Amino acid sequence: MSISRRKFILGSVAAGSAMAMMRTATAADAPMVSEGDPQAKSLGYVANASKVDKAKFPKFAAGQNCANCSLYQGKGGASGPCPIFAGKQVAAAGWCSAYVKKA
Repeated sequence: MSISRRKFILGSVAAGSAMAMMRTATAADAPMVSEGDPQAKSLGYVANASKVDKAKFPKFAAGQNCANCSLYQGKGGASGPCPIFAGKQVAAAGWCSAYVKKA
């Protein structure tokens, strides 16, 4: 059986679109990272930046939070994905020691 180039390209585009939609749904349904998670503990993650232990993390400055970190991938809302915590969401109002100010 022979497949035309047009059918192959259309099938590839359709498959790619379906995969992108699945990836988006997966990110939105990802669980929140817990402050008790071992990786979160090691990075000093807190869901509310006002609760950062300033003695333990002197790098923290008022106004820093996940929503204005360059690593945060959320598009508004109360939470979003962060590559530091793969497969999980972080609170937009949160903070961790991997914070890097958004340019």
